[in-house]
Amino acid sequence: MSENKSAGGWFKTEQRRLIVQEYGIFLAFLLLVIILSFSNEFFLTGGNISNVLLQTSINGVLAIGMTFVILTRGIDLSVGSVVALAGIVSASFATTSETAGVIGSPYPVAIGLLVGVLVGVVCGSISGAIVSRFSVPAFVATLGMLSAARGMTLIYGGGRPVPALTPAFRWIGTGDVFGVPAPVIVLAVVFAVSWWILNRTRFGRYIYAVGGNPHAAKTSGINTDRIRFTVYVISGGLAGLAGILLSARTGSGLPQAGVAYELDAIAAVVIGGTSLSGGVGRVTGTLIGALIIGVMNNGLDLMGIQSYYQQVLKGALIVGAVMLDQKRNFGA
Repeated sequence: MSENKSAGGWFKTEQRRLIVQEYGIFLAFLLLVIILSFSNEFFLTGGNISNVLLQTSINGVLAIGMTFVILTRGIDLSVGSVVALAGIVSASFATTSETAGVIGSPYPVAIGLLVGVLVGVVCGSISGAIVSRFSVPAFVATLGMLSAARGMTLIYGGGRPVPALTPAFRWIGTGDVFGVPAPVIVLAVVFAVSWWILNRTRFGRYIYAVGGNPHAAKTSGINTDRIRFTVYVISGGLAGLAGILLSARTGSGLPQAGVAYELDAIAAVVIGGTSLSGGVGRVTGTLIGALIIGVMNNGLDLMGIQSYYQQVLKGALIVGAVMLDQKRNFGA
């Protein structure tokens, strides 16, 4: 009888643990929203919610790309610099300025979009090739790209911003469709496509396999080098897209843009439950993680709390999420 009670108690405890593991991030987000709603009367207004989603969109796009990389046990520290490089290059194709634009600018919006994403893809391809073909640690390879991309941004723009972007290009960052901001729509599309890739395609299953056990994945016939290369291309391409959104939103390509953006992207991924050990995580969790950061920053701003304290709280969130990840993986 006591053995049955003991088994039943263990089962209930394990069930609760699985529920918390599965839905804990959603509960944490809901609790944060409730607390901030009672703390400030303006938090749940339509305008503020739209503002939160708009602020989250760029980090959300970056974080989704980062999820692909971290799922394979990698890291991409270069995305902030790639945001700046892609943003200033795409802006140079969409400016009416005679001194800051490329010959023949402004070009159609589609050209600026294509060029910006292509810049990100090229940067991601270089990082991916260094990691996958030459077995350089991802931390080192992407740290090098972080510095190189920032340097190329300053060289390309001469250290000056690219102003006077066309209204059509700026609409990408400031426009809306039936009241929904355009960057939020872009984030929704990126999320939907990424969710489909990770959950419904063979490539997605291979990503989890490579992150879970690279040796076993390679033994089973998966081209692990190709998978690792491709996730950096995806991360770079989405960083390029985020750079376009940022330039369109601010109305100019800024050489100092994207500083420390990689930290917020990594924070969103880790807070969202993706394991730094690879093979475990969901893009849905990443989106909630990005929303938690956006809601927290917005709520603390409304409460008049200085940004210095926000950085401390964000750091505590990251450390706490990693500690939970370690406990989940190693039972410590």
